[in-house]
Amino acid sequence: MILRLIVRLGIVALAAGAALVPLPPGAIERWYSQGLYPAIQEQFTPATNQIPIALLDVAILAAIVFAAWRFARLRSGGFVRSIVSGAAGLATSAALLYLVFMTLWGFNYRRVPLRDKIVHEPASVTDAAARQFAGDAVARLNALHGDAHHDSPAGPTLEQAFASAQTRLGAKTTAVPGIPKRSVLEVYFRWAAIDGMTNPFFHEIIVNPDVLPTERPFVIAHEWAHLAGYAVESEASLLAWLTCRHGNALAQYSGWMAMFGQVQAQLPPREQRDLFARLEPGPRKDFAAIAARFARSQPMVRNVARDTYDVFLRANRVEAGISSYDEVVQLILGGGAEHGWTPRLR
Repeated sequence: MILRLIVRLGIVALAAGAALVPLPPGAIERWYSQGLYPAIQEQFTPATNQIPIALLDVAILAAIVFAAWRFARLRSGGFVRSIVSGAAGLATSAALLYLVFMTLWGFNYRRVPLRDKIVHEPASVTDAAARQFAGDAVARLNALHGDAHHDSPAGPTLEQAFASAQTRLGAKTTAVPGIPKRSVLEVYFRWAAIDGMTNPFFHEIIVNPDVLPTERPFVIAHEWAHLAGYAVESEASLLAWLTCRHGNALAQYSGWMAMFGQVQAQLPPREQRDLFARLEPGPRKDFAAIAARFARSQPMVRNVARDTYDVFLRANRVEAGISSYDEVVQLILGGGAEHGWTPRLR
């Protein structure tokens, strides 16, 4: 009994230390994000790629069965004893789960920010630069639409482009792409307007089947970026952007669509309308299809999901929370139009 108590207290203490003790980003970058983590990912993802179902679903089912078993055991004891035992077990399980999460993926939140590793000029992040970038997005979408909607766009595969993009951001080893899977949570994804997610425990990715073909390359590349250890959303989006930029016509079109939506949202309403009016009928039709898909989500579920994820991100020291998605535009603008909006390493 005493040994069990000591073990439980030790697990909780370790979890508290992992959550609260500040660790040097340089050490995390060197020993974890570019050391231990790639070794973990290159073992886990190839294995989970061989399993056709989402292991997240299996984990959810196992959690439900375990919770039912624990509840049945608690009911067999006295009320007070059951409450104390249940609380202690829940705290220990939560602490252990957190430690596993941090070991398998979560410490990537503590790595050196990508902004500190690329050439980023704050003076280049201006309203004028945003308008220029938005104009470039319009031109590229109009030019790429036809080729992107061809049955089999020629050019590098998304996997090849993903490897190239990682190298451009200084990766010593490239991450293994995950095969997009479906999940029993698809209805929830639809209602919450979630396009995809990365399972940090099993290093697999899940993509909402409602995602349109023009959206899919960027969504997949974004989740692959998480597999590559880019935990912060803006950094994952930047790697996804670079991946799509160096892919085939469909991937390029998908990347420009994603960035058009990001930069357009940061402009005044009148400029947003003027910008959209410059799109040709093809791209406008694609954006209308995306809007129709979003309209099928449920506002209450969407807002709860958004707020929950915001809390999760802030708990993992992402100060901007859910707004960190929008920071990808600043990362791109900081690279400068003269370099084709492509970040360069310092």
